[in-house]
Amino acid sequence: MQQQYCKYYRKCELFADEVISAIAKDHDMASAQVILRWNLQKGVCVIPGSSSPEHIRENISLFDFALTDEEMESIAALNKNEKHDWY
Repeated sequence: MQQQYCKYYRKCELFADEVISAIAKDHDMASAQVILRWNLQKGVCVIPGSSSPEHIRENISLFDFALTDEEMESIAALNKNEKHDWY
């Protein structure tokens, strides 16, 4: 199992990415949920944190949907060649 940490996760530029946004819309989820779900399905241990009740509910609902193989590949193709392993 992999482990990642991103202190400024909510500022992630991927939240506005067209691919992520389209997948989020298809699942009626937020972009952050799609990114977190993608990591879970890759075997990455995600520990989202929030003090917002709305975001806590979103974090819990990560287990209410699954990404298709095609969606997983689409997100993986967004690799920005940066140091973070979560995209």
